[in-house]
Amino acid sequence: MNASVQRESRKFAAIVTAWLIVGIAKLLTGVRAIWSGTTPKAEQTLYFANHTSHGDFVLLWATLPPDLRAITRPVAGQDYWLASNGRRFVGEQVFNALMIKRDGSADGSNPVQQMADALQAGDSLIMFPEGTRNMGDEVLLPLKSGLYHLARACPNVRLVPVWIENLKRVLPKGTLVPIPLACTVRYGAPIVLAEGEDKNSFIARARAAMLDLRPEYDREEATAA
Repeated sequence: MNASVQRESRKFAAIVTAWLIVGIAKLLTGVRAIWSGTTPKAEQTLYFANHTSHGDFVLLWATLPPDLRAITRPVAGQDYWLASNGRRFVGEQVFNALMIKRDGSADGSNPVQQMADALQAGDSLIMFPEGTRNMGDEVLLPLKSGLYHLARACPNVRLVPVWIENLKRVLPKGTLVPIPLACTVRYGAPIVLAEGEDKNSFIARARAAMLDLRPEYDREEATAA
């Protein structure tokens, strides 16, 4: 099989796999998108969402319209997605993920710079500003400063807060078989870095924008706790 045929075969397999992933995600979770204060737009966007599961970006990606899905890259840890040939194929060929090094080694690229470079090249991205999966009881971990630096470096990119609801309950830690529960991906109004706004103020606003997207019952549970 020559190189051209191999490329076409991989491309076809990636397309089929993408549709299977979207279909399975919707079948298992009944996931739906709620756009509040914004609408799906063919504009360069940085979606920033809460992070509780390896499946987070899959749900967000699956709820984007197909034309936006095709131009939106999830930011993913290369230690996980390059750990096997199957994950590598899905991460690179299906999601076209931006692989970042998370171990802090000196020879690794700066993750924020990698994201800035991708945005400046015209990509849309899905990122998780907590920096790691939230495996505890806290509603939302403190946000890292990377979101602020990206907002400064790429002022023309829309910054859309997202809240992914229920996936932590669908895929609790240590569970291999998903628990069928309805999931929702809530998209909020874009935020903008104000002229002269400092890091702490912007990060606080970004965090509030994410938390404001939680459903009412979730807020009541947090208050009761």
